[in-house]
Amino acid sequence: MPTSSTSSLPNSRTESDGSAVIRVLSYNIRSMRDDTDALARVIAACAPDLVLIQEAPRFFRWRKKLARLARAADLVILSGGGSAAGPALLCSLRATVERTEDVLLPLTPGLHRRGFATAVVRFGGARIGVLSCHLSLQKDERYAQGGLLLDRLAGLGVEHAVAGGDLNERPEGRTFRRLASVLRDCWAVRPWGSEQTSTPADPHQRIDAIFATPGVEVLGCGVPLDLPGVTETDLRAATDHLPVLAALRVPPIQ
Repeated sequence: MPTSSTSSLPNSRTESDGSAVIRVLSYNIRSMRDDTDALARVIAACAPDLVLIQEAPRFFRWRKKLARLARAADLVILSGGGSAAGPALLCSLRATVERTEDVLLPLTPGLHRRGFATAVVRFGGARIGVLSCHLSLQKDERYAQGGLLLDRLAGLGVEHAVAGGDLNERPEGRTFRRLASVLRDCWAVRPWGSEQTSTPADPHQRIDAIFATPGVEVLGCGVPLDLPGVTETDLRAATDHLPVLAALRVPPIQ
């Protein structure tokens, strides 16, 4: 698993000007059907302020399962899960929650229901909108969902926002390019760690990504292969995707 940079990723902190450095993790957890202890260890080692989850448990006792994972990683549930058809948000106690909303997307007959988990949170003097997504396997539906994502992010009513998830598409795809034409693809802006996210046993494609609005400074983004506490054994055992971790600086509210 080759890496792009071995430099350290900035830790979370609040700057003297009121801006906030936050860590954002995006991770497809495959409904927690794999090694949940390994999954929790990977998440905890990344020390995230926000976790954008895809394929959270959706059915029997899904809230209890998601709460167990959050607790094991020293986080709390922010929004989503079964009520958003899979996407979910976790956060650290550093976050002050302003509001949350789970969004179900139009259902195409014969395809899976999709949704967004969204929130607006504050870190010190900074305020940021958040969205987790898992886009369709069907290309036309996926492209439409990309447009809905941009509309929903704009509708959060915040100056700064971050969105991420499993796009089911590589960077050259038209939906990925649609998102990257409006938002900043954090890996492309400042690559750190490794690039490919699928699969852990044979990483050969980048189909998971974190995007940020132009006012958010990207300090580094990629698969956290060399992060202390993250082992290849755990990454292979946790789920069928590799996580994407970004460090971002969010300007203070003006």
